[in-house]
Amino acid sequence: MKRVLLIILAVVAVVAILGLSFAGLQSRSSQNRSLDSYGVPSFGMGGGGGAAATQAPAAAEAPAPELAYDAAGNTVKSVESSSAAGQAAQERMVIQTADLAIVVPNPQARMTEIGKMAQDMGGYVVSSNLYQTSTNLGKQVPEATIVVRVPSEKLDEALLLIKKDAGDVPYENRSGQDVTSTYVDLQAQLKAKEAAEVQLLKIMNDAVRAEDVLNTYMQVQAIQTEIEQLKGQIKYYDEAVALSSISVRLIAEEGTQPIEVGPWKPAGAAKQAIEDLIVFLHNFVDFLIRFTIFVLPALILIAIPITLIYLAGRAIYRRTRKPKAVVEEKDNEKQ
Repeated sequence: MKRVLLIILAVVAVVAILGLSFAGLQSRSSQNRSLDSYGVPSFGMGGGGGAAATQAPAAAEAPAPELAYDAAGNTVKSVESSSAAGQAAQERMVIQTADLAIVVPNPQARMTEIGKMAQDMGGYVVSSNLYQTSTNLGKQVPEATIVVRVPSEKLDEALLLIKKDAGDVPYENRSGQDVTSTYVDLQAQLKAKEAAEVQLLKIMNDAVRAEDVLNTYMQVQAIQTEIEQLKGQIKYYDEAVALSSISVRLIAEEGTQPIEVGPWKPAGAAKQAIEDLIVFLHNFVDFLIRFTIFVLPALILIAIPITLIYLAGRAIYRRTRKPKAVVEEKDNEKQ
């Protein structure tokens, strides 16, 4: 009988553990569904070197196809030979970016110097930020970031000036994105759209019926919108190639000093111990509340049907065993 009781208790424990695990998974799943996370990388004219470095390989692996266009600006066939000849005559269009960190005595003064350097070279400051950060010992030290754009032909000179007199350069990244194929394709599309615009204007001037004039006018408006969009993209690439982006992180020398062991302060250790004790008591009380309100009722709900099944099985077992015991007793009396 003891073995049967132990088996029943073991089954109850296993079922309880499985039930609690399933309830916890359901709770976490419902919480995860109620939260949204966003991680959308961006790339623009004022972006740092890191974003451009991650997007450059993708653009290099999948260059835009080079196509031919009819008078309406629609694609009709590939023109690999003519576009290849055009690219051979076209100067390479490469967007260059740099991203680095330097250790300096005064981040704020160095940030001002870098901004003035960019302006003297014919560039400009995209963004700058000065803030406070904490060292390993909790000391507040200044730190800054600045993003500038300088003429591409002066990128090497600018990097040398930025690193001049720097105590250390923890990291430096430089990348380039070749957009020649995309640039040539945009120019071809623009040329085809402009030719289509001329033809449509001629048709509109020659049209007699008001319906024809209106239809042609709508087509002219649509193609002029596409022309402006193409011009905007071409202008973007012209500016991105002409001016390289440099993102600089300025770290104070104080923040890179090694940790020095100071005198032992028992008061600080006691305070930390009290804070840890309060946190422990808080977590322990939370556990008791959760156990009393959730875990214990769940165990009871699971144990009730199992106990009823056990009692019913024991009653059936005793009833079936009793006649057998009576028969054995009578046989013993006869003997």
